[in-house]
Amino acid sequence: MTLRSINPATDQLIGEYPEHTPQQVAEALAAGQRAFLAWRHTPLLDRATGLHRVARALRQNRGQLAALMTAEMGKPLSQSGAEVDKCIVCCEYFADYGPSFLGRENIRTEATESCVVFEPIGVILGVMPWNFPLWQVFRAAVPALMAGNAMVLKHASNVSGCALAIASLFKTAGMPEGLFQTLLVSSQRVAELIASPVIRGVTLTGSTAAGVSVASQAASLIKKTVLELGGSDPYLVLEDADLPTAARLCAASRLINSGQSCIAAKRFIVVESVRQEFESLLVREMQQQRMGDPMAPSTTVGPLARRDLRDELHSQVERSMALGARLLCGGSIPTGPGAYYPPTVLSGVHKGMPAFDEETFGPVAAVTGVGSEEEAILAANDSSYGLGAAVFTRNVERASRVAAALEAGVVFINDFVRSDPRLPFGGIKASGYGRELSAFGIREFVNIKTVWRA
Repeated sequence: MTLRSINPATDQLIGEYPEHTPQQVAEALAAGQRAFLAWRHTPLLDRATGLHRVARALRQNRGQLAALMTAEMGKPLSQSGAEVDKCIVCCEYFADYGPSFLGRENIRTEATESCVVFEPIGVILGVMPWNFPLWQVFRAAVPALMAGNAMVLKHASNVSGCALAIASLFKTAGMPEGLFQTLLVSSQRVAELIASPVIRGVTLTGSTAAGVSVASQAASLIKKTVLELGGSDPYLVLEDADLPTAARLCAASRLINSGQSCIAAKRFIVVESVRQEFESLLVREMQQQRMGDPMAPSTTVGPLARRDLRDELHSQVERSMALGARLLCGGSIPTGPGAYYPPTVLSGVHKGMPAFDEETFGPVAAVTGVGSEEEAILAANDSSYGLGAAVFTRNVERASRVAAALEAGVVFINDFVRSDPRLPFGGIKASGYGRELSAFGIREFVNIKTVWRA
């Protein structure tokens, strides 16, 4: 089988990549195991030095990496550059703070000496999506490598060029041979990778369905998993919110990566007394965006990553409208090449509509009116997902109360949700389990070992 990369802005073929054979996969896994056995004994400060070299390699190749991401999956070029920058921050953060996160912890007991140590577990399989071709990989790989593990990457097939470029980057940075490798295989072969005795853990970012499949396979072999899955993030706009600021930030969140983000704002739950004003402001913000060639500096909304994804998004819009949702802007497929879809706002969205119940992976905002703060919280939590959420209000005490009531792994107040290497990231319910980033994330794939001396 050949993996194909197609430019979603032009529909032109970028590259074709032959799948790795079973023999090549076996050799890569063996190399990963050899690298792990040496790397696990590498001092923490030496591992950190390696990550600083990776950060330098990212800086040196920023332009090429950004252009490759934009070509393969269509994100605006300015956002691609920012994604490389975020990967640099991630490398430097874990290089600087990883040693302290992994240091031995002495605990006072009746023993002469008792402590907890953090030891790597082996080769980790990373199964990653196309929407953030570098960031998703680095936020999983960097903490795992800092902890002393090795990693093999199974990336989405439409960003195979990015997958190979990442592996090349680690090699250029002088990281040990086999420590980080890319495997070009189809999704149908993930099960055979999980089944390998070399693989000791799996981290996946993707759909809930993919998470169920990977988790069940890994669980049958008693292998640790971390799952960062879909989201239908609610943004609550209360009657005392700064509406212009809320609309600006809500639109910005909804249009991150042209709407293709698990933590993009998707459901806007607005108290009825300010709903119409908020909708007017939101429509204006959405219509001010420039959709077009993602390579153009002025573009803020590029194409979706594939035509089938664009068509599914449009179907969700049409089915929601058939059930009573009102179209305020957008909502039509443009003519011409590319998988473009305009910024779209739906009003009158409620439970039972695809725009409320499902994850909309594209630039579609769904507005739901509610009568009170209590109703807003109930509507926000009335979802199978639980990744991110936000609340807009001028009242600090109220904001804290609402944030505590929201069922999500991440809640932002008067701002839009985003990941940060300093803070744990992940969800609950159908949005997954486990955490990435911060001290919590770096300890997901380690053996937390107790040592007792009488």
